[in-house]
Amino acid sequence: MAQLLYPSAEEIIELNVLVLSVIRVKKGDRHQLLGPGKLRQVVAECMESEGGIYKKSGILLCGLVRAHAFASGNRRTAFVAAKKFLEMNGNKIGVADSPENARVLQGVRDGYYSEEEIVEWVEHGKIRPYLR
Repeated sequence: MAQLLYPSAEEIIELNVLVLSVIRVKKGDRHQLLGPGKLRQVVAECMESEGGIYKKSGILLCGLVRAHAFASGNRRTAFVAAKKFLEMNGNKIGVADSPENARVLQGVRDGYYSEEEIVEWVEHGKIRPYLR
C-alpha cells in the first residue's frame, strides 16, 4: 500500500482563506486563525488513526469542524480539506458540493452523527437527516 499524503496545517489555513473568498455566507466572514496547534493536532490524529482512507477522511472532517481553529468558515474548510485529502490520495468524496450539505455539517459539529455514519456519508453520500 502506498504511503498516504496528508494536508499540512499551512495548506488547511490556505483552504480557509480560499473558501471564505469563494463561499461567502455571512457579511462578517473573515479569515482569522484562532488555534494553529489545533490544526496540527487534528492532522496528527488523522495520520495516527487506524482504518482506511474514508475513515481517515471522516476523522479529518470531524476534527476540523469541532476544533474551531478559525473565526469563520470552519465547516466549509473541513469539507474542502476532507475532499482534498481524498483527492491527494486518488479517491473521490461521495458527497456532492451542495449547499444542502451545510445542514449535515451542523450535525457533525453538534456530535449528532456517529463515526460510522460520517464515514458512510464521506464515501457514499448517504446519511440520515439532521433533525435538531
